[in-house]
Amino acid sequence: MTSPQEASETIEAGNAEVLRTMPFGDDQDFADADRGFIAALTPPVVRSADGDVVWDSGSFSFLDDECPATVNPSLWRQSKLTVKQGLYEVTDGIYQIRGLDLSNMTVIEGDTGVIVIDPLISVETAAAGLALYREHRGDRPVVAVIYSHSHIDHFGGVKGVTTQEDVDAQRCVIIAPAGFTEHAVEENVYAGTAMARRAAYMYGAALPRGPLGAVGAGLGPTTSIGQPSLITPTVSIDHTGQAVTVDGVAIEFQMTPGTEAPSEMNFYFPARRALCMAENATHTLHNLLTLRGALVRDPHVWSKYLTEAINRYAARTDVVFASHHWPTWGTERLTEYLSIQRDLYGYLHDQTLRWINKGATGTEIAEDFPIPPALADNWSAHGYYGSISHNVKAIYQRYMGWFDGNPANLWQHRTADAAVRHVEFMGGADEVVAKARKSFADGDFRWVAQVLNYVIFADPDHAEAKALQADTLEQLGYGCENGTWRNFFLMGAYELRNGTIGTPTVAAAPDIMSQLTVEQVFDAIALRIDGPRAWSADIVIDWRISDTAVVHRTHLRNGLLVHFDVDGDLPPATTTFTLSAADLRSALLAGGDLAAMIAAGRVTVEGDAGKLTELVGYLDAPDPDFAIVTP
Repeated sequence: MTSPQEASETIEAGNAEVLRTMPFGDDQDFADADRGFIAALTPPVVRSADGDVVWDSGSFSFLDDECPATVNPSLWRQSKLTVKQGLYEVTDGIYQIRGLDLSNMTVIEGDTGVIVIDPLISVETAAAGLALYREHRGDRPVVAVIYSHSHIDHFGGVKGVTTQEDVDAQRCVIIAPAGFTEHAVEENVYAGTAMARRAAYMYGAALPRGPLGAVGAGLGPTTSIGQPSLITPTVSIDHTGQAVTVDGVAIEFQMTPGTEAPSEMNFYFPARRALCMAENATHTLHNLLTLRGALVRDPHVWSKYLTEAINRYAARTDVVFASHHWPTWGTERLTEYLSIQRDLYGYLHDQTLRWINKGATGTEIAEDFPIPPALADNWSAHGYYGSISHNVKAIYQRYMGWFDGNPANLWQHRTADAAVRHVEFMGGADEVVAKARKSFADGDFRWVAQVLNYVIFADPDHAEAKALQADTLEQLGYGCENGTWRNFFLMGAYELRNGTIGTPTVAAAPDIMSQLTVEQVFDAIALRIDGPRAWSADIVIDWRISDTAVVHRTHLRNGLLVHFDVDGDLPPATTTFTLSAADLRSALLAGGDLAAMIAAGRVTVEGDAGKLTELVGYLDAPDPDFAIVTP
C-alpha cells in the first residue's frame, strides 16, 4: 500500500490564506452546537449483532487537534462541529441525537410516549441513539415515527426504534409526505448499484480517517454501515397546513416537494414554538445535484418554499432545527438564518439563468460566479456539501441538458477512445507524464488531473501515470472546502494506489426491496435485460397476483420488457404464474427458490415454465464495484 503524501507548498499556501481571510473568530456555531448537551455515547462505538463496527465517533478524535496543512481550515471547522455527538436538549420536550450517523435523530416527548423524527441510516445507530435518550429521559414507548423525506439517512434505522408488529397493531404510526415510498424505493433500487458505488466516493466511509484521509462529509461525519430498514408509512401528508395531533403533540406540516428531495416536508410544533426544516435549511450550501447521482433539484422552488416557511412560521418560532447540524435559537437569528439560505438558492438560480441567456455554458458560469458579500461571509452559506461549482452546472443541466450548444461537442468520442487520440497528439504517454510532472511542480493540479486521465484511460497499466495521478488527486483533496469533493479526490487517489475497495453500503436492502409494488418489481427487472442478447426473444408471461387478483403481463420483445396490468381480452400468454406479491419479489429479486415454492404449492404454473428460465437468462448482473478512475 502506497502511503499518502503531505501537502504541497501550493496547497499549504492556499489553506493558510483561507485561515487568514475567513472569520474564524466567530464561534457562535460552536456555542449553538454545544447548547443543551446532556451526555455522549460512551464508548462512542456502535456494533452490529455480529460484533462488526458500524459507527465509530472516536475515529474522528483527531479533529480535536489544530488544523494541519492537508485540510482546508474551513472544512476542518465544519468537521469539528459535525462530529460532536450525544444527546442534546433543543427546547422543552424536544431532544436530538447527533453525531451517531450522517444525520440527526430527533425525539419529541408526548403525553405518554415519544415521536421519533428521521431515525438515521442503520438499525444499529438508531437503536443506540434511542437507548442513549432513554438512559437519561426514561423508557418511553415510541408512538410515532416521522420521515421528513425520502432519503435513506432519514428512514433507514426505523426498525431500531419500532417494529412492524407495533405498527401493524397501531401502537406506532409512521408519518411521511405523499410519494415517500415511491421515491424512496426508486432511488435505492433503479440506479441503486451505481449510486451506492459513487456514494462510497462521496462519503468516504471506507477511507482511512485522519488529516491525510477522511475528515467528514460536510453534512455529517460520514455514513454508518449497518443494516438499513423500512416500514411503510401509515399516515400520508399531502398538503401544506395539514395538522396532526399525536400523543397530545400538535404538528402542522408544510409540503416542499422538489426541494432537497422529491418527497419532503417541514413541520411546526406550535406548543413548543419549534420549527423542523427537514433538510431544506442546514448549515451549508446543499446539493442541487448530488455527486452520487440523483434527479436535479429545483433551486427556484426551494427558495420559494423557504420564503413560505419564513412567512408562515418564523415570527412565532423560538428555535429552528433540522435533520443535520445544530439548531438556531431566537426569532431574529433564525429568521436571518432562513433568509440567508433562501437568498442563496434563489441567487444561484437566477444568476445562472441570467448567464445562460447571455450564451454562457455551465462550465463557464461556474468558473467565475461571484457571491454577495453577506452570503460569502456567512458560514452557513459555504459549500461543505454542495458547492457553487457543481450546483451552477446542475442548474444549467436542469434547463439546458448535457449539450452546451457547440456542435463540436455534439458527437465526441467516448472517454477511452478520445484518450488514445489525445495522448498520441501530445507525443505519447511518457511525454505527457513528463510534462505533467512540471505542471504538478507548478501547482497546476487541475490540469495535471485532466491530462493524466487521458494517459490512464489510453494505457491503464501505465504505473507512473497512475502514481502521479494519485498524488495529484490527493493535493486537490487537501485544498477542498467541500467535504464530498475531498472524499472523491482522496478515494480516487486511494483506489489508484491500492485497487478498488468497493462500497461499504447496501444498494437495496431487503426491507426496501419488500416495499416494491408489482409495477416496480418489473421496472427493476426490465432495467437488467441485456437488450442485444434478447433482440430475437418473444416471451409472454402472465403473473396472477393472488393477494390482489391483479394479472400483470410481461412481454419481452425487441430487447424490451414491456409490462402492464391485463385489462380486457388479450391473446393468451405462453405461461401463467399464480403467486403472492411477496413471493413474486422473493423469486425475482431476492434469490428465492421458485422451484421450491412451486413444489410447496405456494406458486402454481400453467403452460411452459421454461419460458421464465429463458427470460431470466437474458438478465445482466449489475457491478457494485465498477471502476471509476480507471477504464
